[in-house]
Amino acid sequence: MNKRGLFIVFEGIDGSGKTTLAKLLTEKLASKGHNVHFTYEPTHGTWGEKLRESFTANRRLDLKEELELFLKDRKDHVEQEIRPLLAKGSIIICDRYYYSTMAYQGARGMDTKIIEKANKAFAPEPDILFLLKIEPENALKRIRQGRKESPNNFEKLDYLKKVDKIFDGLVGDHIVRVKAEQPAEQSLEMIMNVLKERFSLNNH
Repeated sequence: MNKRGLFIVFEGIDGSGKTTLAKLLTEKLASKGHNVHFTYEPTHGTWGEKLRESFTANRRLDLKEELELFLKDRKDHVEQEIRPLLAKGSIIICDRYYYSTMAYQGARGMDTKIIEKANKAFAPEPDILFLLKIEPENALKRIRQGRKESPNNFEKLDYLKKVDKIFDGLVGDHIVRVKAEQPAEQSLEMIMNVLKERFSLNNH
């Protein structure tokens, strides 16, 4: 494992099971003696809370305003949490990161390259990105049944299909696609194997 720690990100559309898997991986690595820290975006900081309020508001924020809040929230997250913990050698597991901003704001019509450039100016690239793949129809079914919730402003089928398409277009050696339709235990096993292979992670 690199001395500066390890930065692991989970991405995917709403209902893909990111949070569940990110937390399962955190528990698994902690049980093996690793110094591991779970985090997520948007945060519960000033800017993140404004975003959270907007998710269930009657009217969605203006696109530029929404992007601005995501960038401010992420800058704080990177400066106060991600970089300091990586410097201490921690494993950081993050539920959502700037790829979500590219996908969700890109699906509203903003150029994903502009979003990517704005984020890469300050946000470190993860060592590995686990991208969970699920059909948008099945994801919405999960949200309605599993969470007993009504979908929020980000969780409409046509919109999720656009988001999914942008996620599908992401490329990079650090991106590992995970079939999210399978049981979480199977996905976790696959993820652990990848981490072992790439970073010799579970030999504690």
